[in-house]
Parts: sequence; C-alpha cells; structure tokens
Amino acid sequence: CAPEHVHDNLPLLVFLQGGPGGQCPRPLSPSSDGWIQEAIKHFRVVLPDQRGVGRSSRVDASTMKRMADDGVSVERQAWYLKRFLADSIIRDFEHLRLTEFDAKPWVSLGQSYGGFLTLTYLSLFPQGLIASFTTGGIPHVPANAREVYEHTFPRMARKTEQFYERYPQDVARAAAIADRIAQGDVVLPNGEKLTVERFQMLGSSFGMKPSFERVHWLIDSAFADGDGSLKAFKHGGGASAGSLSDDFVYGVMDSTASSPLYWPLQEFIYADGELEHPILWAAQQVRETMPEFSGSARPIMFTGEAMFPWMYDQEKALQPFLPAVDCLMKDKQFGKIYDQDQLANNEVPLQSAVYFDDMYVDSGLQLDTLSRIANSHYWTTNEFEHDGLHGDIVFRHLFDEALNRGDLEGIYKR
Repeated sequence: CAPEHVHDNLPLLVFLQGGPGGQCPRPLSPSSDGWIQEAIKHFRVVLPDQRGVGRSSRVDASTMKRMADDGVSVERQAWYLKRFLADSIIRDFEHLRLTEFDAKPWVSLGQSYGGFLTLTYLSLFPQGLIASFTTGGIPHVPANAREVYEHTFPRMARKTEQFYERYPQDVARAAAIADRIAQGDVVLPNGEKLTVERFQMLGSSFGMKPSFERVHWLIDSAFADGDGSLKAFKHGGGASAGSLSDDFVYGVMDSTASSPLYWPLQEFIYADGELEHPILWAAQQVRETMPEFSGSARPIMFTGEAMFPWMYDQEKALQPFLPAVDCLMKDKQFGKIYDQDQLANNEVPLQSAVYFDDMYVDSGLQLDTLSRIANSHYWTTNEFEHDGLHGDIVFRHLFDEALNRGDLEGIYKR
C-alpha cells in the first residue's frame, strides 16, 4: 500500500500473474509499474508467486533431471507437472487467503494468464472474491488448445506484415539472416545451435510495446562485416555469406529465453477436465497447415506465443522436461478448471479490459466467453497492446468503472 496508508485497514487486492510460469513483479519503487502505483492508493496489494516459480518451490530443468536420475517414472513426472496448473494454483491462493489474511475476501487482478486463473477462482471459490479485474486474459470456455492457435497464428502473420510495413528494409535483412543461420554453424553463447526456427521466435514479443522497435534494432545490429549493411554482409563473407555479430547472437538468445515452466505448461493451460482428444502439440499441428511459417519461406515469418517439439531438442533448459511433456500431450485427463454453470450464475462483479488487437488472447474468443458470464462487464480498446496494464491508465479505467457502477460498494468509497 501507499506509505500514508500503511496503518489503514485497506481492502486486499491479490495479483494473479501472467504466464504460465511467471513470478509476480518485484517493484523497485511505487512507480516502477504503473498499475501498482495506482492500486496502492486504494488497496493493500498482495503479490504471491504461483507454485513452481520465484520463491514458491521453484521448478526448473534441474528439478526434472533430479527426478529422472532418482528413477521417477515419466508418468509420475507428468503427474507432477499437472500440479502446477490453474486448479492447484487457485487452491493455493485460497489457502493463503484463509490462513494468512484472516479469511477476508479480496479483490483480484489477473493479467493475461492471470485472467484464466480468475475464471478458475470464480468457478471454484467465488466466496473468496469481492470483485475481479482482468486485463488481456479471458480464455475461451470451453477450452480448446487447437482452436486457440487457429485464431492466433493468423494474428501472428498480420503482426509480421505490420512489422515489415514499418521497417521494409528488414524484409531483406531478416531473409539474409535466416539464410545465414540455415548454414548450421551459428552457435549461441550458451553452446546451443541457433536455428531459423529459434530466430523466428523473436515474434513472441510482437504483441507488446515497443517490441517492433526492439526486434528492428536487433536485426539492424546483426551483420558484423564492414559498416553493418546488407551489401557489406553479402560481400564480406564471400561464399560463407558473412558473419553475424556477437551482439545479435546474444540478443536472440536473451530474447527467446523464458522462465522454466513457461513452455512446458504452455498448451496444458487450455486443458479443462476430461478432453475429447489429446492435445498432441496443437501449435505445431496448426503451423503445419500454414506453409508461410516454414523456415525456408520468404519473407521470413515470425512466430508468437507458441510451443513446438523442436524446442525440447534445441534448448538445454527444456530437454529434461520433454519426457513428461510428451506424456501429457497424449493425456486426456486433467483437473477441472472451469465450471460453466457457476460462471453463468456468477455473482462476483467482473470487469475486463479486452485488447482488440491482442496477439496472444484472441479478442473475439474473449468476448464470446464474457457474453456467457453473469455480472461481467468489459472495455474493448485498440489503444493498448497485451501489456497495457504496465501503465496506470488501464487499471485506473477499470477501477473507476467498477466504482461508479457500485461494484466496490462497502469496501471503497471515493
């Protein structure tokens, strides 16, 4: 909370972090994240790490390797990973509320995957919530991983087109980079081989600001020959087609790294109860229907928030997860995370920001779900990208709408 409210009995606001596998913000100051600066004016903000991340019994490659070395079966490893999905996370948070906060109901704020968690909270423990806010994170219910990627891959293609429209010179530069990487001898600082597919993953950030600029300047720095121009790159290397700069190679490695559970859980956040069909690498299935995303296609297309089997061969930090992930891909039994009847009769005020051009969580699917959740309200805007919450405008807008509608009556008054 704000310093002037430190002794006040403020209502609680619990933050449901995006991800999966993301730890809560570590504020450097009240103004380091705009929504926090705004929220602490009205709430005591609780920033809990979800299980498996941050300081909450972190799970990473060494965890999975240790299990394998100890003779834990692949099936048991897969069972273990299931324990880090929404049903378990929300049970943790409800236990936290009951044991550490005197069972006081709280307000929730869910960003991205935190919105998925919000609907799980509303499904399983609505009595724990006074009101809920979500930003860029209403899942489609009923959940279906393949359906998600059938909507998001065309958005990825459009984002790539927009990137090239802004930086037309990067069409040729990105193609030259991909051609050079395809020769197979470019190695990342951590010893992993840089592949065209991994280069394409730079598009994972295209749904946030200012990602176009970051990727452009990374591509601009790619060529080590001469003055860094495409002409010097092609001439300087002769038959070997030039050299890629150390800064570029490091930048690709850094930009495509992620938290340990982010990719292993990526497709299973869409698994709700008993599945009709196993997930079976849904993003890869959809990608194979769109040849423009091939690493040999030109112009080179960038991919977004999508997990592929090759990642578990190429990235050392993911390799110990592969047996369990592959097992889960064939599984059809998962924890129940949404109660559609409960949501249809929801009594907890839900206020959502839906970003019309959201690359990660399709706005049309979000609005379809919201149309079937009672007591829900939404604000659709194209002013922000998926990370719009990082400023103070989005939270302030949602808070003011909820306050003016009376959703926060009894806990906060203007």
